[in-house]
Amino acid sequence: MLCYNMSMRLLIDGYNLLHATDLFGQGKLAGTLQGSREALLARLADMLSAGERRAMAIVFDAAGAPPGLPKQVHWDHMTVRYAREYADADALLEEIIETHRAPRGLTVVSSDHRVQRAARRRGAAYVDSDQWYRDLVTRRPQRPGGSTKPKPGGSVDYWVDQFQSAELEQMEAELRRTTQPKLRPKTTKRQPHAPPTADGDFENPFPPGYGEDLLDGE
Repeated sequence: MLCYNMSMRLLIDGYNLLHATDLFGQGKLAGTLQGSREALLARLADMLSAGERRAMAIVFDAAGAPPGLPKQVHWDHMTVRYAREYADADALLEEIIETHRAPRGLTVVSSDHRVQRAARRRGAAYVDSDQWYRDLVTRRPQRPGGSTKPKPGGSVDYWVDQFQSAELEQMEAELRRTTQPKLRPKTTKRQPHAPPTADGDFENPFPPGYGEDLLDGE
């Protein structure tokens, strides 16, 4: 049995909170439990500070968990627990609340009455999942550039999307380079030579009488 210390101040009923959101995962994992879990964790990572994530734990039922996944993992500073060897997530949530060393400093996010009763017995605060998520979205909108995609290393789909985006940018840059009109260097227009006269001599380009004053002075 784990004994949680006072550093954990937020305890979340994972699937209960997930049902209060519109997150279903992306790519090949869309609509699956794993995809929905990853989408929820990524959303929380976008909306909570690093300090808040370090002080929280989120509990999921073990049903549908990825094969071989340990009982506890960390996702972007968040502690993630799977209710392996428990009847359900509620049983693990109750145990965490009962063994917490400073329950009066703990907030439990769950709409399940069983979990809320456990929190009330220990003097912990509790709030319905939909209300907590609605307040979070209102106070902490998703950070610019945030995404519901898993963090690097979380899913093959993440890297597929990254490579496809890079390839598309490269194609667009090549298209701009080949279609951009080339500027020709400016050239100085040369004046044409005077055409020859009928007898083969070139026509004098100077006006009549030009330079005669010079000849008179000789």
